Amino acid sequence: MFKYFFNTVLLSFIFLLIISIFIPFFSSIPVTLSEEYYLLYNINLSAISSSIFGFYWPLPYNHRISSYFGHRVSPTTGASSYHQGIDIPASENTYFLSIMDSKVVSTGFSGSGGYTIVCVSGSYRISYCHVSPKFLVSVGDSLVAGQVIGQVGPKYVYDVVGNPYHDATGRPTNGSTTGCHLHITIKLDGNAVNPLDYIEV
Repeated sequence: MFKYFFNTVLLSFIFLLIISIFIPFFSSIPVTLSEEYYLLYNINLSAISSSIFGFYWPLPYNHRISSYFGHRVSPTTGASSYHQGIDIPASENTYFLSIMDSKVVSTGFSGSGGYTIVCVSGSYRISYCHVSPKFLVSVGDSLVAGQVIGQVGPKYVYDVVGNPYHDATGRPTNGSTTGCHLHITIKLDGNAVNPLDYIEV
């Protein structure tokens, strides 16, 4: 009897150990924020969704993807033909959420990504690009999954000295972009991975 109990406990421990090693995001259960919290941003709680792995979809009311991860035809000058993330079209000032528990390590204008918020969590590095320069978070902030962290930025920005990105009319753009959208890149151990392997539309 004792031997059976011991073996059961041992097998359970080994199973949990394997999960924590090979699927690290299982070890962190996302914090669920209240309905009152989301109402501050005019977001209905029923619009919030997360994957089975606990990664939140960043734009509650926007689920169309205009550019997928991987090879593509460059949509504008300066844009890569290998897309390291996904693009989700949304109106300027649309609030977006942190996809996972993380810490803010950078905010600012970042080349083709335009105004960008960069967060890290263990081996993951998440970049939210083409966002509003009116940042809602600061470097050093600890974020919880599902937290409102920013707004989709404008297409045009006029306060970036030496901005090399412009549209056909010559007006300076928020990085390499043809319109308002949120771009998300997820890197695991320094390598870009398909965000749709983690977050669900």
